[in-house]
Amino acid sequence: MKHQVLIAALALVSASASAADVAVPEKATTCFACHGQGGVSTQPMYPVLAGQYANYLEHALTEYKEGKRKNAIMGGQAAGLSKDEIHALAQYFGAQQGPLYTPSVHGSTK
Repeated sequence: MKHQVLIAALALVSASASAADVAVPEKATTCFACHGQGGVSTQPMYPVLAGQYANYLEHALTEYKEGKRKNAIMGGQAAGLSKDEIHALAQYFGAQQGPLYTPSVHGSTK
């Protein structure tokens, strides 16, 4: 049992250390305006970036930049990003802790 607790503790320390090891890219402050500090959006109209798969974020930003994915705001934001900046943003937001999902039940019958 002690070994299981130790392994779990090490996993938690390792996960938080990896998020702390990823520096905040300079361009991330622009993202924070809509997507929230650290990519944790408080507005339902803006998706949470924290904890998303980095390869998904990189793919999405590249498609916005190339005009393959359509959104007036994101297309404009991604247009000025270099490949290295896109990669850095994806790695940063992918390493952040996303919020826990709390499901809600709408239309329940009581």
